[in-house]
Amino acid sequence: MAAKGYWIGRISTHDPDTYAKYVAGNGAAYAKFGGRMLVRGGKFDVSEGEARDRNVVIEFPSYQAALDCYHSPEYQSVIGFRQAASEGELIVVEGYDGPQPSE
Repeated sequence: MAAKGYWIGRISTHDPDTYAKYVAGNGAAYAKFGGRMLVRGGKFDVSEGEARDRNVVIEFPSYQAALDCYHSPEYQSVIGFRQAASEGELIVVEGYDGPQPSE
């Protein structure tokens, strides 16, 4: 079985109304590619480094599905709202499906 894929986003918004348009429109792309929200805002602790206002982790069935979602017409049609309303980082990463650390 292939490892899952993830989007990890750290966002600081400066235009909530425009950002809301992004949030309202991105669900169709996530659903089409099997995306599932694992983290969407919520409480967080800055244990190291600098924080952003919002943290998001979206799980996809595979790394390829995560990449395909990002590059899809559905997502690209709303990405401009996010980019205009915020600063941040978004990475697409392949999950780990190997042995886990042991005691």
